[in-house]
Amino acid sequence: MSAGPEAVSAVEQRLAELGLELPGVAAPVAAYVPAVVTGNHVYTSGQLPFVDGGLPAVGKVGAEVSAEDAKAYAARCAVNALAAIKAQIGDLDRVTRIVKVVGFVASDPSFTGQPGVINGASELLGQVFGEAGSHARSAVGVAVLPLDSPVEVEVIAEFA
Repeated sequence: MSAGPEAVSAVEQRLAELGLELPGVAAPVAAYVPAVVTGNHVYTSGQLPFVDGGLPAVGKVGAEVSAEDAKAYAARCAVNALAAIKAQIGDLDRVTRIVKVVGFVASDPSFTGQPGVINGASELLGQVFGEAGSHARSAVGVAVLPLDSPVEVEVIAEFA
């Protein structure tokens, strides 16, 4: 029996096993596109942790937002990035490698746990892609992010 349009990719099946499903791609809030392909790489724009069209929290990590919550929001950013990647390449099973993750954490001046927050995105990508989810990464503390989001994540992925 051939797979129909309702066929679910192995990557999406792993997301489902984690209790997650790909959302629709969030509409850009400025003059950019959610993702772009060049050669065999797809680059996402910074993804915020939108859930059902809204942010689950706003503010700075280490003040209004806990590091634990921010880690979960970083994982949500990664899911949203995967939705943007799928919209460009059609099937997440085509991803052969997560190349790099760049995570931004809106941080209280005394907060230094940015790497732990962005682990939320990195760990999710590892769970979903296995060894192919292992990636280079930057975790950067910033004063403020768009819409007062606590986190933002960009992903670069290679695909076949």
